[in-house]
Amino acid sequence: MPVEPKLCPQRTRTAASSLQQQRRSAKAELPRSLEKDWVITDSDPMPADNKFVDQIRDLFPHTKDVLLAKLGHGDPIEVKPLKVGVVLSGGQAPGGHNVLAGVYDAVRRTGGTVIGFMDGPHGIYSGNYCKFDDNLMNMYRNMGGFDMIGSGRHKIESPEHMEASREVVEALELDGLVVTGGDDSNTNAAILAEYFEGKGTKCRVVGVPKTIDGDLKCPPHIPVSFGFDTACRTFAELVGNICSDALSSQKYYHFGRLMGRSASNIALEVALHTNPNICLIGEEVQSKQMSLLKLTEVLADMIVERSKLGKNYGVILLPEGLIEFVPEFHALISEINEMGEHLKEEEVVEKLSEENKPRFLHLPAFLRHELLLDRDPHGNVQVAKIETEKLLASMVAAELDKRAAAGEYSGKFAPQYHAFGYEGRAGLPSRFDSSYCYALGYTAGVLIASGRTGLLSSVTNLAAPVSDWVCGGVPITSLCVIERRHRQDKPVIKKALVEMEGPMSWPFQAWKARRKRLAIEDHYSFPGPIQLASSYPVELPLTLSLELGENVQHLARTPVVTPFGKHLYNACASNVSHFQKFRNHLPEVVSLPSAKRAKLSVGELTQPPRKVDHERIMAAYPNLVNQPLVRMEERPGEERSLGGKKVGLVFCGR
Repeated sequence: MPVEPKLCPQRTRTAASSLQQQRRSAKAELPRSLEKDWVITDSDPMPADNKFVDQIRDLFPHTKDVLLAKLGHGDPIEVKPLKVGVVLSGGQAPGGHNVLAGVYDAVRRTGGTVIGFMDGPHGIYSGNYCKFDDNLMNMYRNMGGFDMIGSGRHKIESPEHMEASREVVEALELDGLVVTGGDDSNTNAAILAEYFEGKGTKCRVVGVPKTIDGDLKCPPHIPVSFGFDTACRTFAELVGNICSDALSSQKYYHFGRLMGRSASNIALEVALHTNPNICLIGEEVQSKQMSLLKLTEVLADMIVERSKLGKNYGVILLPEGLIEFVPEFHALISEINEMGEHLKEEEVVEKLSEENKPRFLHLPAFLRHELLLDRDPHGNVQVAKIETEKLLASMVAAELDKRAAAGEYSGKFAPQYHAFGYEGRAGLPSRFDSSYCYALGYTAGVLIASGRTGLLSSVTNLAAPVSDWVCGGVPITSLCVIERRHRQDKPVIKKALVEMEGPMSWPFQAWKARRKRLAIEDHYSFPGPIQLASSYPVELPLTLSLELGENVQHLARTPVVTPFGKHLYNACASNVSHFQKFRNHLPEVVSLPSAKRAKLSVGELTQPPRKVDHERIMAAYPNLVNQPLVRMEERPGEERSLGGKKVGLVFCGR
């Protein structure tokens, strides 16, 4: 039986903070190519990898010749009322609601309507949808999260789901469908566009690049995925706070694990923001074939050298997928991926090769357990669940014990663990992500109005003002390669990893140029919270800025370290973040009386707290009990000399 679409009630937010209310009313700026009359031109795309061209063309016979589209020049687009559906797919990323707002405003400009499929791709083939209107959309502009229509990790892959999706979009008489998601979701969008074309369905399919991992990046057409900037700035604030704590207490080594299974883009971006002592880059580990023992030695060497300077503290960052880049673990995980799911440990041991069996058995029990947890949606080991930071710290501790026994180390090693993940997925989008997402969504709406299908929305020239951004669409199939998924070869958008050589390696080179000093010196930077005020400049992600040819802020001079007892005073005031510089120039909020004109007035006598043994308090503090309250106020008249008095300050507790 054909699937009957089901209209669902709208989901509304009943509460909002004052900041959310302000952000809701903030108007998004449009690039000129979207604001004026819509015109479009086409050109031939470049494939991601020439060796897969024929194979991919065979998989997409009806959409293999889709062209690259650019708005702002060329033929006028005939504007007629459209009916467009939107869906959010995969994990959350800040800015998703602004993508919906962009689609909505573009379609409303044609006199058309927008519907949202509920809770991810499942909503398409099950027919669950809601209608958009001004009241609903205005409630979610510039808001974080995906709760307006929800999301999900379902895939439209089976023939039954494909056909059900076609029945739903035809029953709803949709002119277009906008799929917002990562590399897999947009590959799925290309497959759906191919199916609709083959069936003669009028519904066009356009994708929008989303992932906080930053691995959906296809220069020059897709310079960055949305949500990456906000997530990294959220993580950078937290890591900056940890850096401040490390410098204040000077007693812990903080291990921070950041999101990013297949790529280390987040770890690199956060490291450039915060200047930790070490940031391990998975792609470098893989290229240098660094074993777990080698990584342990690198960390131990740094800790020993810092201890010689009296520094028994530091900050170490690593991507959550680091373990998969280590050669011996990559081979082990790849073999486990090829096994069936829900296997017991003894079954895995029995099936493992002679090479990988001892590696598996040598692992700590907690790590063996984590390797056998439920698989991810692709049927692979959930690397994100593996607590690599604890494995590294335990091996470093053992190595330091050996060096201490040999008289090569006399410091203290006390690790603290932090896993940063969901904190970055649903925050209020940064000013960059707010504008970028709105432009991506609006572009997707215009592409559907032009009759294009199988394209990924593209916004480039991002170093320029928003008005000069260049908008268009790139064929999704031109971005695809063939990879092994669920033990089968499938087309997928090629993942963007950290590049260590070539024109896109500037971010890594910038980190490489400073890391030798950072291992020993403390140049921690404290980015602070994301700034949303219009008086604060719109900033691109640091890695994107470097890729576009911008210069990175250089490290300050070598800090002068002065011992005060067992504590080190690290004077490096010139090494401050943009936010710190911004805060230094804000006007004073609190007005205090001048010390030279201050007058003290005595108030009522104080009493010990209730339910406290008064006699014991009086015996312990005979000269302090019943002292009066004192109030300071400014008195008019001449200033008086303070007599050169000196005051000492102390912070208690570390």
